[in-house]
Amino acid sequence: MPDIKLPDGKKIPFSKTIDGFEIAKKISKSLAKDACIMSVNGKLRDLSFSIDKDVQVKIITKKDKEGLEVIRHDAAHVLAMAVQELFPGTQVTIGPVIKDGFYYDFSRKETFTDEDLKKIENKMKEIVDRDEPTKREVWKRNEAINHFKKIGEHYKAEIIEDIPKNEELSIYHHGKWHDLCKGPHLPSTGKIGKAFKLTKVSGAYWRGDSNNEMLQRIYGTCWSNKKELDEYLLRLEEAEKRDHRKLAKEMDLFHFREESPGAVFWHHKGWTLFQTLVGYMRLKQKRAGYKEINTPEILDKNLWEQSGHWEK
Repeated sequence: MPDIKLPDGKKIPFSKTIDGFEIAKKISKSLAKDACIMSVNGKLRDLSFSIDKDVQVKIITKKDKEGLEVIRHDAAHVLAMAVQELFPGTQVTIGPVIKDGFYYDFSRKETFTDEDLKKIENKMKEIVDRDEPTKREVWKRNEAINHFKKIGEHYKAEIIEDIPKNEELSIYHHGKWHDLCKGPHLPSTGKIGKAFKLTKVSGAYWRGDSNNEMLQRIYGTCWSNKKELDEYLLRLEEAEKRDHRKLAKEMDLFHFREESPGAVFWHHKGWTLFQTLVGYMRLKQKRAGYKEINTPEILDKNLWEQSGHWEK
């Protein structure tokens, strides 16, 4: 029967097959309450994962980096749940964790509005309150493809078709809703908490290919607690005030045009400011002993291939 080795080197013997819940309870009640997932011999697992041999285990909470990431991952699932509850017929595609949050891509004829985002966010909080239990299942490849095609989730079926045949297919259920996912996930939706906010909607081509359908991507941010969420939203607000595009318009400095992406059309005030900065830098460099040269702005790609920059 398994001996569980903890990060501090301590070993806890068990007389039967166990899971992460039992290990966390054995360590402390507070840890059992805060547990999100666990690391088993360095691999992240659900708390429900069964252990029948000697392993090293670390219980992960929302205070850990991996804990926050799984909370954000679950928030992406709950976003998809909320969208499909509010807007039946919407197809789900992918919903990964990103820096400071998550997103999920949807296929829907109607465009999501700011008002829709508010409704979706409220529905997400309702799902958190419902505390829907999480269940992991392993499905056979053909079974999964046929199932998702049958319920109209053609993007999911396409994703499964591209997964290597020797790879295990896991399906995660959150209550009655389910999704293809590697996991791991929280024990229930209630563990996510409510320190999240949907931030914006944008377009995204399916699989990043402009020949494919344009999907709708809903972004969200999610944190361990409300304090962290509020601090992040404040940082966003402050950054928006200093956005160069906003300042350029307000101060009549420059503008961009669709006909020339990335090229700046300088106005008199902006060009004067730019030249002042250039003059300042030239003076500093001259005093430091640097000599100024100039090179072409457009070059044949052969030069970049020789320098090794072309492949970067």
